[in-house]
Amino acid sequence: MNYIQSILLGILEGITEFFPISSTGHMIIAASIMGILENRITNLFLISVQFGAVLSVIFLYRNKFFFQKLDFYLKVFIASFPVCIFGFLLNKITNFFLDKPLIVALSLLIGGLVILKVEIVYEKNFHNRKNSITYLKAFIIGLFQCMALIPGVSRSATNIVACMLQNVNRKKTIEFSFFLSIPVIGIATCKKLFDYYFQLNSFTFKDIELLLLGNIASFIAGMISIKCFIKYLNNFKLFGYYRIFLGTFFLIIHYLIKPIVKF
Repeated sequence: MNYIQSILLGILEGITEFFPISSTGHMIIAASIMGILENRITNLFLISVQFGAVLSVIFLYRNKFFFQKLDFYLKVFIASFPVCIFGFLLNKITNFFLDKPLIVALSLLIGGLVILKVEIVYEKNFHNRKNSITYLKAFIIGLFQCMALIPGVSRSATNIVACMLQNVNRKKTIEFSFFLSIPVIGIATCKKLFDYYFQLNSFTFKDIELLLLGNIASFIAGMISIKCFIKYLNNFKLFGYYRIFLGTFFLIIHYLIKPIVKF
């Protein structure tokens, strides 16, 4: 991985992190095309670069995040707990998926179909929409979020789908998804950095530079992405169609143009 690739992947991460289209999935496909997917630093980068996007949430929502009642933090904890436990227990399996763009393509396609179906259900219940996220709803959101351990599924998408199926309004859904990214990605980044250091007993200066550049890029792109996402609250169908298109496109590449782009 070189510095330009680090910046490009960081920008891609920041743009896609909060949309329900899988930032990790996009980076895996992009890294595969760049020919750097199998590099050791890439495996670390795909997870740790998300921390820059998380910092953009903390920066933009600092007043809402740091000055909440205990009830809010309990709900974030309850929703984060399942994915943290499953992520720890299934660490080897999730690492296996990190270099499998075909899995990403299938996840994007299936996830797009799910989002379109959920939108139909949600619109039918428009008259009965509720705003609150209870402790039970938070736990169910956390269970849904476990599916995002498979790259291409999307943490944001699972949160949004879980909220919508429980009749939570769109703005509350998006903001809660933003807040959930802080503990989940923060813990995942720390664990990934620890594992990488434990295996190699050190970080090279270039490793640190690549991670810093990527995170700075994802931080800036993340702030832009969040502001754009908040404005787009009518529905999520566009993201569903996009996922279906992208997943189908790369499936076609895999089966018809495999000699040109290695998957």
